[in-house]
Amino acid sequence: MNTYFASVDFTKASPQIPIAMATAKTTVRVAAAQMTSVNDLMANFATCSRLVQEAASAGAKLICFPENFSYMGEKSGDSVQIAEALDGPVMQRYCSLARDSNIWLSLGGFQERFDDTHLCNTHVVIDAAGMIQKTYQKMHLFDVDVPGGSSYKESSFTVPGTKIVSVESPIGCLGLTVCYDLRFPKIYQQLRFDQNAQVLLVPSAFTTVTGEAHWEILLRARAIETQCYVIAAAQAGKHNEKRESYGDTLIIDPWGTVIGRLPGENPDLICHNSF
Repeated sequence: MNTYFASVDFTKASPQIPIAMATAKTTVRVAAAQMTSVNDLMANFATCSRLVQEAASAGAKLICFPENFSYMGEKSGDSVQIAEALDGPVMQRYCSLARDSNIWLSLGGFQERFDDTHLCNTHVVIDAAGMIQKTYQKMHLFDVDVPGGSSYKESSFTVPGTKIVSVESPIGCLGLTVCYDLRFPKIYQQLRFDQNAQVLLVPSAFTTVTGEAHWEILLRARAIETQCYVIAAAQAGKHNEKRESYGDTLIIDPWGTVIGRLPGENPDLICHNSF
């Protein structure tokens, strides 16, 4: 496994001042993980554990994981079958991992049980004491026909969220989103200007077709228009015979400059940035 490092200053702005204009600075380290999740909860947890330990050893205060970090199903209905409550054994393992490693976790795209036939695509933030600080349920569901590719209908098994969520953390105020939310700028404007978010988190599992076309440009646009940092942890590579993700985990500054990147479809990489 390779590890890529990039050092930058993270400017912690006051809520009233755009980040790019602020003068006060504090330096912390963050990590963004790139994974190729499969339909095996324990195998994915083992990968996450290894990356968390490496991030903690490098002094990171927060590590961000992609959408579907804990599970990527092979066929329709798989995710609903394994979905469980936030106080269930899967999420409690991640809470213990955060506590034992003394690091915050951003877990984007957990399969939270809603009922027998539906789940919520939930972004969970756990603090270094192993406590769930905030959860956000994905609002914009991925219902598309990809040109030259497959059809996706997330709404067939997922209930959309209704609340915009931010949370204070060691690196500033985090704005929580998930994947397809990226195409809807209003939620990012509301996170920045209504909830004073300073860092926007976009855990994702973009398809190769949509990723090649739009991934980087959309992320840079969200950073520029909000004057926020953006951390976009991504799924990468081939998960099974039917599903492949674009990868290209990115960290972007408020000027829209890419300051950290895990290129292409390389799985199991981690990117550290001194913010």
